[in-house]
Amino acid sequence: MRHGKKVNHLGRTDSHRKAMLANMATSLIKHKRITTTLAKAKALRQYVEPLITKSKNDTTHSRRTVFAYLKDKDAVTILFREISEKVATRPGGYTRIIKLENRLGDNAEMAFVELVDYNEVYGATAKTEKKSTRRRGSSKKKAVESAEAPVEAVEEVKAEEAAETTEETSATEEKKD
Repeated sequence: MRHGKKVNHLGRTDSHRKAMLANMATSLIKHKRITTTLAKAKALRQYVEPLITKSKNDTTHSRRTVFAYLKDKDAVTILFREISEKVATRPGGYTRIIKLENRLGDNAEMAFVELVDYNEVYGATAKTEKKSTRRRGSSKKKAVESAEAPVEAVEEVKAEEAAETTEETSATEEKKD
């Protein structure tokens, strides 16, 4: 029985699993987002989040500890210089897993793993629209008013363009005569 054994072995030996997770963590740190299977993504999250937490404290000991896991000098440098600065105030949850469609070949569940602070769509730099919790109200009126204003402007522009084209055609007709 597997009481208390929570490690997903991913169908690999211990050394193969550790090497694979180290390579995936390195790719995630370098590229900020990767696509993999859902099971590997969940295992990767457990592997890489403690390393990111350790990178917040930039000491020789923490660098050596992280290097023992990642085995890539460039990834350790990126982690301690760039990523640790962005996640300095975040208490945890540095990665996001987004499920994708199943893979065509073997129907495996695929997922998209990314560092939370590096996504423009969901990040703090993205424009946030204030959603109303009310079902009816002024939000529809504002939307209708804002939709009507551009239509009037477009109609005026079209009228001006039409006037210019009629002037041009009348000028070319006069030149022909």
